[in-house]
Amino acid sequence: MGPFGLGRFSWVIGERRSHDTCCEALSCLKPSKFVVSSLRPLYLAPLDGLHAAEQKPRRQLLEFKCAASAADDKESKTEVVPVRSEAAQKLKISIYFATWWALNVIFNIYNKKVLNAFPYPWLTSTLSLACGSAMMLVSWATRLVEAPKTDLNFWKVLFPVAVAHTIGHVAATVSMSKVAVSFTHIIKSAEPAFSVLVSRFLLGETFPVPVYLSLLPIIGGCALAAVTELNFNMVGFMGAMISNLAFVFRNIFSKRGMKGKSVSGMNYYACLSIMSLVILTPFAIAMEGPQMWAAGWQKALAEVGPNVVWWVAAQSVFYHLYNQVSYMSLDEISPLTFSIGNTMKRISVIVSSIIIFHTPVRPVNALGAAIAILGTFLYSQAKQ
Repeated sequence: MGPFGLGRFSWVIGERRSHDTCCEALSCLKPSKFVVSSLRPLYLAPLDGLHAAEQKPRRQLLEFKCAASAADDKESKTEVVPVRSEAAQKLKISIYFATWWALNVIFNIYNKKVLNAFPYPWLTSTLSLACGSAMMLVSWATRLVEAPKTDLNFWKVLFPVAVAHTIGHVAATVSMSKVAVSFTHIIKSAEPAFSVLVSRFLLGETFPVPVYLSLLPIIGGCALAAVTELNFNMVGFMGAMISNLAFVFRNIFSKRGMKGKSVSGMNYYACLSIMSLVILTPFAIAMEGPQMWAAGWQKALAEVGPNVVWWVAAQSVFYHLYNQVSYMSLDEISPLTFSIGNTMKRISVIVSSIIIFHTPVRPVNALGAAIAILGTFLYSQAKQ
């Protein structure tokens, strides 16, 4: 026998002994069908047949199943996360809407109280913008809110938006100084009609037929409410109409000029307030002036007392807060949802003001208001 044969014989004997030792070790185990292997990933190896040819397919099969299970887990997690985020987003929008409506109602109540005791709408409008501007400047200075990164071009584009915003703000305040809050908001519900007419005849935009049809109840309802208003005032009516037109142009300028601008809703409105304050202040001084303000303030203190100070502060703060929240919510929702929310806001303001100020309302007047509000809702649906 050559050296190669002897080596082969030794190797066979060693393999035989190794096999016998393995069998003896396995025979010591208690009878069972499977034994757990420590290889990774874990798999079950049957006792009857420890051949490599049989183990490999089983191991690959089990590895495939484990991978599939991990993939399933991953997919299930991927499906759960959007559901949670969607629920959180809905909750966030609901909070925005509730806060927006509540702040708007509070502002309108205190604004009307101030105007009843101190009928100077130009100064009242200026104080509202000044308070909001001061609040945001302090927030930027203290790093409570990150200051926006703006340039000269941003302020140039913002200027026409601020002009329209200033006119709309002052006109609405003048209207509420002359008529009931509910009547001002009934007329302001006609804003969609102004939006369609301006877009159609000045910008050349076209709309579907249902949009034009939805304007009929808006216009008809506002006309019915105006004709049957017990305390109708032409200055108050025209103020609300001018406010509608100004806010339509504000929205148009804002959409056209602010495309691609990376300024959040909160900071955008803050910049808008600052520029509107700069525009409005000289006009307020020219229209009313310090002498009229001083005489009116003394009269208000004598008739109402120190409460008028709280009313002025409250209406100024709440004006900024409700506008700020509305711009923040516009960042989170579609224009259609915002329009519906704005319609519901007007309903809450009209109802609450009638209750708080005991505004006399005739059934026909209430019907006109309901028709106008319904038309606004139909408009938002038709424009979808």
